[in-house]
Amino acid sequence: MSRSSGWLGGLDRREFLTGAALLGGVAAVGSLFPISAFAADATPVTGGALKIGMSGGATSDSLDPRFMTDWVPVNLGYQIMNGLVEIDEHNKAMPELFESWEAKPGATEWIFNIRKGVTFSNGKTLDADDIIYSLNLHRGDTKSAAKAVIADVTDIKKLSPNQVQISLSSGNVDLPFILSDYHLMVVPNGWTDWMKPVGTAGYTLETFEPGVRSVTKRREGYWKAGRGHVDSIEIIDINDTSARTTALITGQVDVISRLNPRTVDLLKKKAGLQVIRNPAGQHATFLMNTEVKPFDDNNVRLAMKYGVDRKRMIDTVLNGYGVIGNDQPIPKTDRFYNADLPQHSYDPDKSKFYLKQAGLTDLPVTLQVSEAAFTGAIDAASLYQAACGKAGIDMTVKREPADGYWDNVWLKAPFCVSYWGGRPTADQMLTIAYKSDAKWNETHWKNPQFDQLLVAARTEFDEAKRKQMYGDLQKMISDDCGVVIPMFMDYLEAGAAKVKGMGPHPMFDLMGQRLGEKVWIEA
Repeated sequence: MSRSSGWLGGLDRREFLTGAALLGGVAAVGSLFPISAFAADATPVTGGALKIGMSGGATSDSLDPRFMTDWVPVNLGYQIMNGLVEIDEHNKAMPELFESWEAKPGATEWIFNIRKGVTFSNGKTLDADDIIYSLNLHRGDTKSAAKAVIADVTDIKKLSPNQVQISLSSGNVDLPFILSDYHLMVVPNGWTDWMKPVGTAGYTLETFEPGVRSVTKRREGYWKAGRGHVDSIEIIDINDTSARTTALITGQVDVISRLNPRTVDLLKKKAGLQVIRNPAGQHATFLMNTEVKPFDDNNVRLAMKYGVDRKRMIDTVLNGYGVIGNDQPIPKTDRFYNADLPQHSYDPDKSKFYLKQAGLTDLPVTLQVSEAAFTGAIDAASLYQAACGKAGIDMTVKREPADGYWDNVWLKAPFCVSYWGGRPTADQMLTIAYKSDAKWNETHWKNPQFDQLLVAARTEFDEAKRKQMYGDLQKMISDDCGVVIPMFMDYLEAGAAKVKGMGPHPMFDLMGQRLGEKVWIEA
């Protein structure tokens, strides 16, 4: 996921802090998402029905923002509900339901102004109570995946019907980026009907059949100018890559996610189709549970890291549409990327050395995998199996069904496959997946030194020192954590030529999962 060094409303960190020191705070206000940002050569038209064939849906899906674990519910959620802050196509934090904000010196107290004149689809006017309720869904006694993301929020106070104050346990100038997390969608105060949530976005829910299909209808008078063009949006859950591609070619759907990299070059040549390539922070993860044997021994974890042929995996599985990973999740495009970290390369002899250090001559392991993780995951697992076999690692690949994978295997199996979309800041990526108390700490890795340094980095305002701190955090993960990250994977998606306004985005595929409200259909 391509990241720029853009800051709040175009301010870099130094300008941000200078403004805060001189003025006692800084406001970030901007015009919202001009149409020209998405298609300078065309004028959007209203009407038509958009059909999206997506991977990332299951019968267990929920529209409760606390429990969204894959892209279908996120995409559907954004059709119905708005977030607080949106990440734009330049990776900047832009106003959404929070219209503007200011931080007091030290960035421990923030004032957020709520957009006025916005109504939910049930007619209720948005106010501070709705914002506070929606944020508190992820605080306190909750199983929300975003609990760790906003764990530093100590208080949310209503200052007026259209203004709230958020207090943090320690300063964090990344707070607007943190509040862009897709779990933080806004519903009316007290709302609990998650089979048919009410929101302020451009569409209302008509049909929700988890793992099968969903339909939304356009609302009149959507508050976002230049958004919400099509009359209806249907998401069809198609987890099989070949079936998705066939559905697009035959006209059953207008847009699909997650192309097979091996077919991209052919699709590019097909008349009437467009292919979007989005180099991104999306990455594949092979997860070892560090709390169970044999993965509780870091020598075993290092043996596994040197046992994967990363280049062959990219060439074979991704057809070159990706870059080599180094067992830490921050991409090269991030300003805090640690370019000095020694690369873990394929080295069977080194794997054998670490097995010997663990007192082993061979190692039987079972890798549980599904295409639900990422397109080509099963092929990637087979390549891993063949490569590490030369190091004395006897890997059995166990294929799991896509439906239920995230509930039955992920976070539970000793050794399995997953993936991540990138996040707009290094802090957010490291917090949500690697901090000891993170709900989505996939390897169950707990390192108090890592946690302390992660928190300290949020309040270090010197860019050079902060870069060093994030570099050290990446090294801890690469050296000790139970994650193998062999490759960063480009997002690859396609659409019919009649779908206008499609383009890459630094946050996730399908335009940050907001494609439904951004594109239009040419008659």
